[in-house]
Amino acid sequence: MVSSKKENPSGIEIVAYDEKWEKAFSLLENVLVNALEDLILCIEHVGSTAVKGLGAKPIIDLDIVIENDQLLPNIIQQLSRLGYIHEGDLGIKGRDAFARQDRFVPWSETGEQWIAHHLYVCSKDNEELKRHLAFRNFLREHPKVAAEYELLKRNLAKNAKTRAAYTEGKSAFVERILRSCDE
Repeated sequence: MVSSKKENPSGIEIVAYDEKWEKAFSLLENVLVNALEDLILCIEHVGSTAVKGLGAKPIIDLDIVIENDQLLPNIIQQLSRLGYIHEGDLGIKGRDAFARQDRFVPWSETGEQWIAHHLYVCSKDNEELKRHLAFRNFLREHPKVAAEYELLKRNLAKNAKTRAAYTEGKSAFVERILRSCDE
């Protein structure tokens, strides 16, 4: 028997779109909005799970949008109470990443286990936020392009040797779409 590592060296699995992703986002959004209240402007569901019909890694990407970076220390403190760990910008200026201490984060009285998710905080004028929203919105409005993107991701997941190679392999496609959004 051939090991799955040889079949998929990147370890990335792209699965068919799941209607549960939208509900999972809504539940997470509700908990976060209640915890952060007036500190935030909104929470955006970004990434492939935010595009109906698009196959993706089953990980929800959330961008918490704040008025300005001066609010970040308060946000870090509140998210810490929910079990999130501030990781800094991870090389993307103005977008702060947060890891989960365990699968129960955000912690709640119910002890719910949450779907895997990536959480970011950025100000409303952040360029990475603008890119996330532009790319998501373009894919939502162009199902044929979304299907093309899914095929690319499936091929990369199967053939890329590392996660970095998978991500790099998507870059040209993403940049092409973002350029078309600017035109």
